[in-house]
Order: sequence, then C-alpha cells, then structure tokens
Amino acid sequence: MTYEEFLNTKIDISQESGFDIDDAEINPNLKDHQKAIVKWAVRGGCRAIFASYGLGKTVIQQEILHIILSHEPDSKALIVCPLGVRQEFTRDAEKILGYQAPTYVRNMAEIEVCDNNIMITNYERVRDGDIDPEYFTATSLDEASVLRDFGSKTYQTFLPKFKGVKYKFVATATPAPNRKKELIHYSGYLGVMDTGAALTKYFKRDSTKANNLSLYPMREEEFWLWMSSWALFVSKPSDLDPTYSDEGYDLPELDVRWHELPGDYMNAEESNGQLCLFTNAAAGLKEAAQVKRDNLGKRIDEMKRIIEEDPEAHFLIWHDTDYERDAIRKAIPEVEYITGSMDMDQREKKVIDFSEGNIKLFATKKSLSGSGCNFQHHCHRAIFLGIDYEANNFMQALHRIYRFLQKEKVIIDIIFTEEEKNIRDELLRKWKDHDAMVAKMTDIVKQYGLNDIRRFEKLQRKMGVDETVKVNGELYTSVNDDCVQETKRMEENSIDMICTSIPFGNHYEYSLNYADMGHNQNDDDFFKQMDYLTPELLRVLKPGRVAAIHVKDRVEFGNATGTGFPTIEPFHDYATLHFMQHGFKYMGMITIITDVVRENNQTYRLGWSEQCKDGTKMGVGCPEYVLLFRKPQSNKSKAYADVPVEKSKEEYTRARWQIDAHAFWRSSGDRLVTKEELKEVPTDRMQKVYTTYSKETVYDYHEHVALAEKMDKENRLPATFMVVAPASWDIGEVWDDIIRMRTLNLNQVNAKKQMHVCPLQLDTIERLVNRYTNKGDTVYDPFSGIASTGYQSILMGRKYYGCELNPDYFRDGLGYLETAEREELSPTLFDFFDFEGNAKLNKCI
Repeated sequence: MTYEEFLNTKIDISQESGFDIDDAEINPNLKDHQKAIVKWAVRGGCRAIFASYGLGKTVIQQEILHIILSHEPDSKALIVCPLGVRQEFTRDAEKILGYQAPTYVRNMAEIEVCDNNIMITNYERVRDGDIDPEYFTATSLDEASVLRDFGSKTYQTFLPKFKGVKYKFVATATPAPNRKKELIHYSGYLGVMDTGAALTKYFKRDSTKANNLSLYPMREEEFWLWMSSWALFVSKPSDLDPTYSDEGYDLPELDVRWHELPGDYMNAEESNGQLCLFTNAAAGLKEAAQVKRDNLGKRIDEMKRIIEEDPEAHFLIWHDTDYERDAIRKAIPEVEYITGSMDMDQREKKVIDFSEGNIKLFATKKSLSGSGCNFQHHCHRAIFLGIDYEANNFMQALHRIYRFLQKEKVIIDIIFTEEEKNIRDELLRKWKDHDAMVAKMTDIVKQYGLNDIRRFEKLQRKMGVDETVKVNGELYTSVNDDCVQETKRMEENSIDMICTSIPFGNHYEYSLNYADMGHNQNDDDFFKQMDYLTPELLRVLKPGRVAAIHVKDRVEFGNATGTGFPTIEPFHDYATLHFMQHGFKYMGMITIITDVVRENNQTYRLGWSEQCKDGTKMGVGCPEYVLLFRKPQSNKSKAYADVPVEKSKEEYTRARWQIDAHAFWRSSGDRLVTKEELKEVPTDRMQKVYTTYSKETVYDYHEHVALAEKMDKENRLPATFMVVAPASWDIGEVWDDIIRMRTLNLNQVNAKKQMHVCPLQLDTIERLVNRYTNKGDTVYDPFSGIASTGYQSILMGRKYYGCELNPDYFRDGLGYLETAEREELSPTLFDFFDFEGNAKLNKCI
C-alpha cells in the first residue's frame, strides 16, 4: 500500500452498512416523518434516532426491525427497553402497525423456544443475565440514554456484548442534556468510531484536571456534521421536510412552577469554623440527601396544597425514595403507586390504568416510569416532590405528559428548598444546553436533509498541504508540510541529530488533516503510518549519529478496557520495537521524573483515598522517557560515528562529563539547609529547596514521610503539585529536575495563541543537543510543533531543520526561530521574576 493509499483509508468514518428500501415496503400506517426516519435508519444499518417526545420512536423501531427481518431470512430481532415500558410496544404493534406484539423474554432458554421473530426484554436482563445479543441479527435499544455514561456498568457490558450484531439502533429523546462528549458514547456502541478516537479527534484535554474535556472550537462544525452522518435529531416532523405536517406536534403551553420552601435553620452546621445558616445541599450527595430528609414534611404539605387547589385534575407525583413514597401514601391514602419489588404484570396494569385515566393520583419514581410511558391522554399536571442533578431523568419524566397528543395546558410543579438553589440553577443550565444542542442538530437536518452529499463533502479534511511552504533562515529551515513527504525529499545522510517528541499514538490530534499522525483509530494504525516515516529518518541521519525520541506511556482506564481498574499501555516499549525494526540501534532510555500529584489531578488513578481503600489497585506515576537510538556507523571495525561528536577537554570538562553521563544536575546554592530551616521554607519554594536537601542528605524514608505529614497538618502540603519529591542521586538514567513549566507554551499563553498540546521541555532539548551534537551541526525535528527544538538548538550554536503540518504551529514556530537566530531570547514568565518571586523591573525597562 502506498502512503497516499494509506491516508485515503482514513476518510470514510460513518459508512452505511444497511440497504435501500422502497416506500411500498413501509407500513402505510406510519406518518410521513416516521417513514423517512425508517428509510434513513435501514440504509445506515447502525444508527441513532434522537427523536423528540411523541414522534413515535416505538413505532419507528419496530418497523425498522420488521423490514430488516424481511430482508434477512431466518433471523431474529431484539428490543431492549427500560422496566415498565414494554406495554407501549405491545400497544403500538397491535393498534398502529397491526403486527404481532413483541414477545417478552427473560433468558436464552425462552429466546431459543420463542416462535416470534421480534422479542423484547429489559436492560437488566441483558446486563446481568444470560441473554446473548449476538443471537440476533438486529437490535434496538429504546430510551438508550443509559449509554451516555461511558463508565457505567450498562455501557461497559453492552459494548462487547453487542459487538457482533449486524444491525444496531438506539433511540432516545434526551441523548446528553449536559455534556457534548457523552454523545460519542453512542458512536462507540454503534461501531461508528471508537470512543477514545472520537474524544481525541474532537475534544481538548485539561492538563490540570482529569476527564475535563471540552469541544475544540475550531472543530465544532465538523463535530456536528459528523454527528449528523449517523445520528438523527428531530424535534418535529417539518424538521425533516417542510411539507410534513406538524399537526398535533405544536405542543400546548408549558407552565413550570418552582415552589421554593424556606431552609431548615434549626439544623445549622459548622464549616471551617463558621456557623452556616443551613445545610448546603450542593456540597455533595450526603448533604443533599440530608436536606431532603429534614424538609420532607414541608414538601409533603406543599404537595397536598397543590393537589387540593385543583381537585378535578389527575396528578402524576414523582418521588425518588421509598421514605418519600411512604410519606405520600400517609398524607394522601387514595394515591396509587408502584414499587420496584412489585410483580411486573401488576406494575404494568397500574401504569396502563393511569395512562387510560382510570387512576387519578399516581405516585412513581423516575427510575420506574420516567422513560417510555405515555401519560398525556388524561393527565396534564405533574408534581416533582424534589430535585437533583439528573437532568436527563427530569426531562424524561417531564415529557411523559408534555408530548404529542397532549391537549391541555401542562402544569409542572417543582418543589425544592432554599438550600437547593444551586441544584435548581444547574438543572436549568443543563435544560438550556440540551435545547441548544437539539436546535443545532435540527438546523443541520433542515439545511442538508437526510442524504445531501454536501454535508459529507464538508466532513472531508485536508489531505496534506496544498503547497509546501519552506522558509530558510541563516541557521534554520522550517517547512509546512507532511513530515513523511518532506523527509522523503531530504538528502541522504544530511542530518546530524534527530530530536523530537513523536505523537503518542492516537492520544492527540494536532491538525484537521488526514496526514496528521494523531488522526488514527488506534496505535496499530499510528505505527502503520510511522512505517512510512521512520525508514526515511534512518536514511537522512548521518551514520553513527543519534535519534532522541521523547515518549510517554498512556493510562488505560478500567471503564474502557473492562478490567475495572487503570492499567498502563507501555507505549515507550512499542516505540522502541518500532524504531529497532526499521534499523535503528537501541542505546538506552533516559527517565524524566514527573510530578505524581499533578498526574493524579489529570487522571484520578493514584488517589490517596483509593489507596487507603485498596492498595492493590494502585500503580505508580508515569514518567516521560527519551529513547536513544543510533544509526550504525559505516566502519563497523570502529565504534565512532562517520562524523564524531568531538569536544575538547578544556571545553567539555571532566565535571561536565560526569554530570551528563549521570544525567544528574545539582542545584546551585550557598549551602545546605537544615531540617529545621526546611520546615520554615514557604510552600512556593519548598519544591526546589527540598530537592537540594534530598540530594545532599542520606535518604531516610521515615523522615521523608514525617516531613510531608507535618506540612499536611499545617495546611502547607498542596493538593495540586508535589513539593517534597525525592531527588535522584543514582545512576544517570533518571532526570529529576526538569523544569516542567519551562516550555514555549508560556510564550504562547502570554501571546494568547493556541497552546501546543504536548510540548517538549527546553531543559530536555538542551541536554540532548549538547550531548549528541557539535556546534554547527544540524538538528532535525519532523514534528516541529512550535519549534521548541529549533529554538533551543539555535541558541546553542546549532542549525535546525524542522517540519510541521499544522499551519498555525508552523507560523508561531517561525517567530521563535527568527528570535533565536537574532540571539535574543523571547521573554518568558520566569524572566520577570527572581528566585524570591520579586519583579525584575530592570527587565521591563
């Protein structure tokens, strides 16, 4: 396969795996918009249907499966739905479609003897039972918002269980009311794109906090267009075609009434030495639960008042706990209710009786009746006895009565207490975000329709660069192009050193370009693309010279791997084998210590609390590595490079050699500090001072722990970085004093430019270049980024050759290269402060 052919394999993302059908094949009882959705879904084969409440998802799902089975002889289909929803499928199958109702099954024994080709079960039967979805040719998940949580047991169980199903569909009205990144979990389930690859492609990471991802602003349009290629958002029929009638879907007025009750001042509590007026329900689950218990009486009284004001109305009363249900029954004995422990048939009968108007007051939990039930025919009032952060459950419950065929003004009474104001505000925010998301997606459907090829043309990324841009300075050459193509054009044996930080598999994407090495589905594809680059790197490197490759292992979270606990992907090992397979000789590995406290803030895998619960699940921090490779010299009878890196002993002293050979640098200082002085050092200086102390003192583990514990008791042990990290005075494979903040990203932040997502530290570049090159040598970085390698190399009297695909990084890098060539340092944050933190005013003059 040529390199161009390999890049072309990246283009198709959301492929159609179904087939086209004629209108005559679709049940004539379906409405126009339902027919259109059925055709779109069957053609796609694996699709998500995010249709608003009352648009007929139960009918649509059953018709999709019915048509697929007519094209797949001797096949079966399975519908998976929440508890208490199967009656809706039964009713629609018999009364609307005229089909046999799906048969409810509980295990594989019942499935294997079932003579109906469409069956139905609930999520718990699949997740916790023995039902094998791969027995079925087609499956549909009703109210599939259960998949929105990537770490949930349901998601992690369903992903592998349904992997081999040929046709897969999901349907829900509220796919992700709070976070956009949850939408991609559906794509992972449907097999459209791996969840991790989608996260890398569209979401930027917060290096200071784990799992805090946000959509790249520059990729937002592409994200929504990609979503629309496999997920259909519909709020009303005319969204699909302006000729479709919206009759019955123009819902009546919605009157949401918030009932704020006064706080419980009698249960004042103390926090940080201050007396609080009332419990803060937003502080956590425990506090929220306590508020609900303390104010139950007030909430019940308010509920009774609301019901008594409208004695003729039918009321749907939503509660969350058993003790709330008991209080409701005590206050209003005539209320009907259901529980999770009730017989399924008894529960369904009560649900149907209420939906048909035979019950006037009905109390239930959102977990039991919040999805799939149609209560709009005889009820237009609902009371929420309390609130919480679960916006999805709230919205689902609200739309049990505010939906298609509702004729009356819908009144929603929401009871909450003064302590829960923050929870109410968060609920309203998520509600607003959901409405904005649906509006965005329906606008795309209105603009492009279901099959307009223009949408898919806009999904096309760039393929390499339109025209190579090469800028030559006196000391540098900087190229904007695909590094594979540029390295092929470079002269053989023309580079004295390669110093680079390669992309870490598919962990980051650096540009909207198919040639981007980070734009790969997995590590296998990443190294396939590297197979086109690495032989060229060997070719351009002079014989006997060194390639220094910066890498880092990757955390694999248990909810993604199925192990239930975090493990480490040894990416540095994969990279080592890759370079060796292409002819490089492995010379060893430098370890660069990282801050384990900062790392835990980024990954949550090394938490103190979790360590105390079970130490067996805890690993250690992930350092960075520099892998050292050498291109074999021409004369195998000698070990020297064809052009050796020579230094005079006057210039390169024995002392410098010892430090470089050991990769161990000492901090300068007037003298050593005592333990007593160390305890008095301000926190912001502790890290550097303790490192010096640790290097000059025989290490005592117990003393180390005692010092940290004392600082913690004095509230001087930060939770965001490590100030008493042990220094290394062992052999030279470990570098413990890299200044992790000293990168060109500081300049990028000051200039309000886009930050490079994974820069190589200047300290690391400086040591490597000094050790493995002569002055005047040329250093090559095929992943130049913002030209950190070039910036540092030029300042050290070397020449630089760099290639960068991202045009923004390329332009920013040119500025740093020009600055370095003029031998004038770009000002960084540290240039304005001395060790004591005092402003260097003379630098600003």
